[in-house]
Amino acid sequence: MKTNSPPRPSVRRAPLLWLLLMFCLGAPPAHGQLNQLPVTTIFLIVMENLSWSAVRGNPAAPYINHTLLPMASYCTQYYSSPTPHPSEPNYIWLESGTNFGLTANGDPYADHINSTNHLVTLLNNAGLDWRAYQEDISGLVVPLDPEGGYVPRHNPFVFFDDVTGTNNANYPYGIAHIRPFTELAADLANNNVAAYNFITPDLCDDMHDACPPTYNALAQGDAWLAAQIPMILNSAAYQAGGVIFITWDESSLFESAPIGMIVLSPFARGGGYAGAQHYTHSSTLRTIQEFLGVTPFLGDAANAPDLIDLFAVLRVAGGPGPANAGFQLTVTGAVPGMHQLIQRSTDLKNWTTLADWVADAANYHFLDRWHPTPVGHYYRVVQTP
Repeated sequence: MKTNSPPRPSVRRAPLLWLLLMFCLGAPPAHGQLNQLPVTTIFLIVMENLSWSAVRGNPAAPYINHTLLPMASYCTQYYSSPTPHPSEPNYIWLESGTNFGLTANGDPYADHINSTNHLVTLLNNAGLDWRAYQEDISGLVVPLDPEGGYVPRHNPFVFFDDVTGTNNANYPYGIAHIRPFTELAADLANNNVAAYNFITPDLCDDMHDACPPTYNALAQGDAWLAAQIPMILNSAAYQAGGVIFITWDESSLFESAPIGMIVLSPFARGGGYAGAQHYTHSSTLRTIQEFLGVTPFLGDAANAPDLIDLFAVLRVAGGPGPANAGFQLTVTGAVPGMHQLIQRSTDLKNWTTLADWVADAANYHFLDRWHPTPVGHYYRVVQTP
């Protein structure tokens, strides 16, 4: 930190799990700081058609309420796209920040989109891999048609011509990237998942349909999450820098109520933190773009706030210490269990380590007794495993 704001370094070029933060004294947290977190793998799971009030506290969802939420960060005011219903426009919005004028459920043959302005094309152009894991598809063709409990309207990628070769079921690029969900377990075990992984359960598992034996859509989806989330949590990809987003495409029919957004990550605030800021699917898209470092922001993601409130992003403030005994740093948002290095420099090149310890709390103070004023000095906090 310095009285003049230094340029912010890019941690996408930094070593794995290496975090550097430098802020102007007293500067408020700003959107865009998420790219300081060393996130390398993202999992986005989309469930179906339930408002948050129908899920939160519902005894039919014991895994969500008693296992996930106590360890996660989550939203209480998260909404779908400006076109709240039906499914297809919301899935396309999560991919592109717009619905391209599509406001109803259709099929890729009629609703295909001739645009490269969407997330996975940005990722592909940046050399980052992506995969869509879809339940009940064969993996032998681009899944343009319903198959078992799979429906194309819950798979945004099949609507883009550059993914499907304009509705070509045999298009190699689409086949390579849209894979059966059954392959996820082996990919996790072999540490072979992509940077971005979009996961769609089938109609019985995503809370859309009431299916045997329970005929309770919420209970079915909760049981599916209970069976699948531990597999991701225990994977090397997640533990080395992963984020799991669990959301719903839209609220219950005929209403525009908040829907769920649950975030699991080594870098999330966690502990049941409930953020009350207003977010939408555009916020999720912006957050993913910031984590993976791809621009420009797509559609409404350019105007939306990111989900920074749900993550333990380090924030640093400074001022005179007690009785002017030195210069005191106040650090908030540390991840307990990670090493904290407090360092000082006069030229942004040569750094002196003032302290090195493992954080046991999210917030702490550090007093630099040798420098009662910050004039001519930069400070930084480096957080490592």
